[in-house]
Amino acid sequence: MPGKMVVSFGASNILWIMFAASQAFKIETTPESKSLAQIGDSVSLTCSTTGCESPSFSWRTQIDSPLNGKVRNEGTTSTLTMNPVSFGNEHSYLCTATCGSRKLEKGIQVEIYSFPRDPEIHLSGPLEAGKPITVKCLVADVYPFDRLEIDLMKGDRLMKSQEFLEDADRKSLETKSLEVTFTPVIEDIGKVLVCRAKLQIDEMDSVPTEREAVKELQVYISPKNTVISVNPSTRLQEGGSVTMTCSSEGLPPPEIFWSKKLDNGNLQHLSGNATLTLIAMRMEDSGIYVCEGVNLIGKNRKEVELIVQAFPRDPEIEMGGVLMSESPITVSCKVSSVYPLDRLEIELLKGETVLENKEFLEDTDMKSLENKSLEVTFIPTTEDTGKALVCQAKLHIDEMEFEPKQRQSTQTLYVNVAPRDTAILVSPSSVLEEGSSVNMTCLSHGLPAPKILWSRQLPNGELQPISENATLTLISTKMEDSGVYVCEGINQAGRSRKEVELIIQVTPKDIKLTAFPSESVKEGDTVIISCTCGNVPETWIILKKKAQTGDTVLKSIDGAYTIQKAQLKDAGVYECESKNKVGSQLRSLTLDVQGRENNKDYFSPELLMLYCASSLIIPAIGMIIYFARKANMKGSYSLVEAQKSKV
Repeated sequence: MPGKMVVSFGASNILWIMFAASQAFKIETTPESKSLAQIGDSVSLTCSTTGCESPSFSWRTQIDSPLNGKVRNEGTTSTLTMNPVSFGNEHSYLCTATCGSRKLEKGIQVEIYSFPRDPEIHLSGPLEAGKPITVKCLVADVYPFDRLEIDLMKGDRLMKSQEFLEDADRKSLETKSLEVTFTPVIEDIGKVLVCRAKLQIDEMDSVPTEREAVKELQVYISPKNTVISVNPSTRLQEGGSVTMTCSSEGLPPPEIFWSKKLDNGNLQHLSGNATLTLIAMRMEDSGIYVCEGVNLIGKNRKEVELIVQAFPRDPEIEMGGVLMSESPITVSCKVSSVYPLDRLEIELLKGETVLENKEFLEDTDMKSLENKSLEVTFIPTTEDTGKALVCQAKLHIDEMEFEPKQRQSTQTLYVNVAPRDTAILVSPSSVLEEGSSVNMTCLSHGLPAPKILWSRQLPNGELQPISENATLTLISTKMEDSGVYVCEGINQAGRSRKEVELIIQVTPKDIKLTAFPSESVKEGDTVIISCTCGNVPETWIILKKKAQTGDTVLKSIDGAYTIQKAQLKDAGVYECESKNKVGSQLRSLTLDVQGRENNKDYFSPELLMLYCASSLIIPAIGMIIYFARKANMKGSYSLVEAQKSKV
């Protein structure tokens, strides 16, 4: 029995040792030994273990530089992430895993590069046939550039190849280029330029080691052989037309631009069409015209000079004012922009009668456009109406190729007669009763027929326009319509006026007859009887005292009659009559004069005054007699002494 137990125990130990060996502590990395990363990308290094439930991890570089990354541990795995990759990540990274007393390490070499995009092809300018041009193939932000190779090809032909094998210890992104100068020809059209860049890094299996750019060639030809054709000629008559056509050779086909050269040398743009047409030409259109053929790489110009010859237009007739019968007027015939003026003749006719003729025979060396004129003064009459005023200008140059050599202008005469014999017809009359209607018709003679204008004269003398009809009608007239009405006949030659005064008569109204202070007074009082009428002009007022024996007309002043010391006989009926040419109106009142009572205590003012006067006169007479007697005794009289004697 003990022997069996020993055998069993030995067998179990052997099995345990074999199991432990199968679960030994191990470390692995991903990638296994080397990682190739492009600058700017994100790269992760992973370290994992087996045979340990809770290992611990640490990361470092072999030269103890900064990690330039972030570490994340999860169970039996540790990850170092570098984002973005930079030059600081080009190291050999060492992962250390510890499980109790056991420690394992494994390294990963990180190599970096930069080859981010395709090359670029740059031309120094447009491709012009026969002119050298430089092509540059540019590879930007490359590292390590000492392993770079660039090829430049035109079609299938290699133009240039270059390797950048210089020893470069600096860690930086470099831009490298390859330049080639060549002369394009027409046959190059449609071919392609190929710039191919290669970065020779051995372990780059998953990244592009070769990039290329392609550019199709478009060869241009600068404009040349520019030609202008002119129809009908470069010498033209004013008022004529000309067509100029321009052509130019080039690739791409040139655009055509027409301009005119100004006096200061600048160009005034006219058209972008190959054909330029000028119509109704004038002297100002003379000058140098420029055609330019223009494309992407150049321009070519051609010039032509147009000459517009002068006898450009018909003469101009100008009147010095309005044609008025029997009034002198000056007529001018003007010929403008003429050359040569020493061969000019101007003639002015009225109907078939020559008024004036003049030849401008002065010798002149000036080559310029001149303005000449002929002036004539005559007195028009009404018989001239309808006749033609003709100005003829002749240029005596037989060798002139163009026509006409003679020009003329015609103007029909219309002689004006100023308004006259203006008259006003009033129906039924200029003096009317209020409420009536009146028609006032204005007549005026002239040529052309005068226009009629009715106005009313205001108190300040100004005229207030009323109507432009020949007949002015007022209906249901009122006194306010009275006044001066003015009719004017007006045309281009002048004006004439006539006036009429309209009088609107109104029957008297609003009569007032009053007694002041009252219609009932006492004997001896003063009474004023007053008669007034409304604002009616030319009204007579008559005051009467009615009686059975006959009415008595009272002498009133401005309708007022004053009774001093009224007596009983002044009592009675008083009547006021207001009348004019249209009618009259009456008003009456009754005046009552009351007698005073016979009372012994009553003293009239006259008796009172007589009593006072007599009481003063009697003593005065006595004193006079006394002093007279005394004076006779002494022979003199002194008022002073008399006063002293009283003291």
